[in-house]
Amino acid sequence: MGEKGIFSNQNAGSSMTSYGGIVNEMFEGTQSIPSSSDLSEKPGRLIRDEESGTATHREPNGSTAGDASSMEFSSSREGGLSTISGVFAPVALSMFSILLFMRMGFVVGQLGFLVTIVQLAMAYAIVMLTVLSLCAISSNGAVEGGGVYYMISRSLGPEFGGAIGVLFFIANVFSCALYISGFTEALLNNLGNGQFPDSPMWKFVYCVLVSFILLLLSLAGAGIFAKTALITFILISVCYSTWIFSIIFNGPMDVPIPKVNAQAYKLYNNITDEYYEDFSQNLTGRYTGLSFSTLGENMFSNYTSDYTTGKDTDFALMFAIIFSGVTGLMAGANMSGELARPSVSIPRGTVQAVFTTLIIYIMTALLMASTASRHLLQNDYTVMMDTNFQRWFILIGIFSTTLFSSMSNLIGSSRVLNRLSHDKLFGCLLRPAKIEIGDRNPVVSVVISWICVVLVFLIGAMNKIAKLTSIFFLLSYMGVNVATLALELTSAPNFRPTFKYFSWQSCALGVLATGTMMLVVDSSMSAIGVVFLLSLIMVLHYQAPSVSSGSISQALIYHQVRKYLLLLDVRKEHVKYWRPQILLLVSRPASACSLLDFVNDLKKSGLYVIGHVRKGELESSQIVDPLQQVFPYWLSLVDYLKLKAFVELTLSNNIRHGIQQLMRLSGLGAMKPNTVVIGFHEQQPSSVTLKESQLLKDLRYSKIDRAAVVEYFTAGDYMPRELDGNLERLSSTDYVNVLKDVLHMTKNLCVARHFSKLDKEALQRGWNGQKKFIDVWPVDLQKPVETGLGWDNSSLFLLQLACILSMSSRWRSYAKLRVFICVNSLQDMHRRERQLKGVLDTLRIKAQSIVVPWDHVVCHYQQPQGSNSSVRPSTELPSSYISAFNDMIKRYSEEAAITLLNLPLPPDDAELDSEKYLEVIRNLTDALPPTLLVHGVSSVISTAL
Repeated sequence: MGEKGIFSNQNAGSSMTSYGGIVNEMFEGTQSIPSSSDLSEKPGRLIRDEESGTATHREPNGSTAGDASSMEFSSSREGGLSTISGVFAPVALSMFSILLFMRMGFVVGQLGFLVTIVQLAMAYAIVMLTVLSLCAISSNGAVEGGGVYYMISRSLGPEFGGAIGVLFFIANVFSCALYISGFTEALLNNLGNGQFPDSPMWKFVYCVLVSFILLLLSLAGAGIFAKTALITFILISVCYSTWIFSIIFNGPMDVPIPKVNAQAYKLYNNITDEYYEDFSQNLTGRYTGLSFSTLGENMFSNYTSDYTTGKDTDFALMFAIIFSGVTGLMAGANMSGELARPSVSIPRGTVQAVFTTLIIYIMTALLMASTASRHLLQNDYTVMMDTNFQRWFILIGIFSTTLFSSMSNLIGSSRVLNRLSHDKLFGCLLRPAKIEIGDRNPVVSVVISWICVVLVFLIGAMNKIAKLTSIFFLLSYMGVNVATLALELTSAPNFRPTFKYFSWQSCALGVLATGTMMLVVDSSMSAIGVVFLLSLIMVLHYQAPSVSSGSISQALIYHQVRKYLLLLDVRKEHVKYWRPQILLLVSRPASACSLLDFVNDLKKSGLYVIGHVRKGELESSQIVDPLQQVFPYWLSLVDYLKLKAFVELTLSNNIRHGIQQLMRLSGLGAMKPNTVVIGFHEQQPSSVTLKESQLLKDLRYSKIDRAAVVEYFTAGDYMPRELDGNLERLSSTDYVNVLKDVLHMTKNLCVARHFSKLDKEALQRGWNGQKKFIDVWPVDLQKPVETGLGWDNSSLFLLQLACILSMSSRWRSYAKLRVFICVNSLQDMHRRERQLKGVLDTLRIKAQSIVVPWDHVVCHYQQPQGSNSSVRPSTELPSSYISAFNDMIKRYSEEAAITLLNLPLPPDDAELDSEKYLEVIRNLTDALPPTLLVHGVSSVISTAL
């Protein structure tokens, strides 16, 4: 802020004369910034030519691309509007509006000079806060057509930008209709001496005729508008100057009170006890000319009533009148598509127009308070016209500002509509609005906007519409402040506006000020506007197409997630708040869709990472990482399967080493997987089951359609092959070593088998009131003598997973949890059943407890002679023992949707015993329903409060 120039490039200039030292300093050396799309068109380097100010694309081989790849950093448009004609004049004229010529005397008469200055300062403080935010956004990159909508949508995303864009379009249409209606009324009141018919139908015809003239001017393009703006600005400057000359050369005089002020001409009838109007009276107000005495009399407020409405005035009403007169700061931004250098002209022209109009308003208030008596100011709103040496000049000024403001609104609304159609936010509904002719002149958008203006003429009730229009404008201003505030708070590296005179505090004040002003104008209308805005946001959230401009929501989410991840300390973890954070290792996703979906239900709002290892290595000859090309397909698969999961891919010469990488590096901070799920190593690869019918319908934000995803993952050559042509499958030894690696890294292990049989949709379709079951068998086959209620960490983990699954919204209605416990004798059954129910009650698990005898199974188990250990290696378990246990599960869990078992521990020597171990698992789970074999290594259940 203390530096002389806040913009970086000293070469760019402006033809606009600066207004004061601050304004001159603020815009010294402004330049435009290229859009991100321009910078990313080609690989290679951009080399800046210091003399020409252009950037040349340098190819990797050192050569420069041709003229097509050259890019001017100023992002200027040939034949575009200048700062004066495109921004300064439209903004100044819109902010002058009708307040300058017709309302300033009334404001000073009610408020007095001092309070008028206070309210002007308040109104301009609100305006200036929004202008600072507008300047920051507009100087942060290349600005295209669409004005405020374009800037907000590119900053906040299509939902917020589209919703505020629609509001801004409606506000401009209503505002245009209001200005045209006011112009027509002023025309009828001051021309023709009542000879023109003034019925509602004729007024509608007059308004349509005036709007048709504006339509023709708007269809002519931006050049005509620029000339109109300059001519109008010069014209009202001349008209205003005549009033200044009148003050200098006119002496004191009595000014007649206009007959439209019927209140002033009312007399009291003592006989009828009523007031009546007597226009034969000769009522005047004193015009003193420049006088310190008159200024002293008009220094403080003196509230009376508004003779046009009959309502009493107060501080809030007068502030609403002043503020409604100084809106229009977006008139220059609306012309962003026609400006030669929008990133330069919008900040510079808008700020200079704001300072100019403020100075003019303060000077007008001072001259009004110094020359006219309080009685004259309160009873003659056209005092500027009546004290001018030729009243036609003021009348021309009123007509000029009103007509131009309506034209500015018509053009602004058409540009917003055109950009909405280009962004396809409302599908084919706005497709015709894309049509442009000549120099990107959106003629169809202009015509549609004009039709909407004509429809507003039919509505009538202009007073209510005027309030709603103000609310919509204020919501748009609030959107600009919110966009800048969000960008500033997220500390986005690419948010580097060349305009520096703003901060998050100014943006927050802007949001607060515009919100407060909405309540001052009309609280009920504000509620309607906010509800309408929220409704549009919700509709666009589900209907808007994917855009490449990004969304502020992602930046906000990143900012908050990073902050809270740092607060999530692994040293503060407690078992009471444990939740599964799962890494699912997938080799062929086309054959594992059911498992992918099942783990999504199992995570219980925890972390879910899908990991895949591709065999190979990154070679220096490769242009890009090969995984970058396949990553979008994995993301699309996750979207279409509706999984709440992250995807982690890695490249390794050894699959086992790649899995170790995933286990060590997946996740971030305290959010790292504590459970690994892996499919069983079948003797033959699983068949492909992925079909397009299994996936959701095409999603609007997915760039790859369903057919392409299915084709990619089911292609015959999808599985990368080794050099000898064999499929990349883990050997039995490597698979068992992977299981051991999981346990060595102190992560819980789950092995899934038969999940191709799991069809939850069929389960729900076939449900007739009879629930399926989630069966839990917490039996440690390696320690059958300890089978009972001596729950270890592994059994408790097994029970926890089953409980989590039964609590899932997609399983709760169609499945029931059952827990089986095996006993060796019939005498123990009732005692063990009571103990099991007690354990389930203590753990707050709602499940059916079942005790089954398994002496016919245990009889096949024989403790090896000479062994003192109660744990028998899994590879030494008798096959008859395993088969008998398998038969028992099949008998009791025939109706189960899924079974959960304890996983026998992998052997110590995988080189020798891997095939034996896999055979044990194969026999244990043969012909069972979808089965999850589990081994837990840490405490996961707490009974503490």
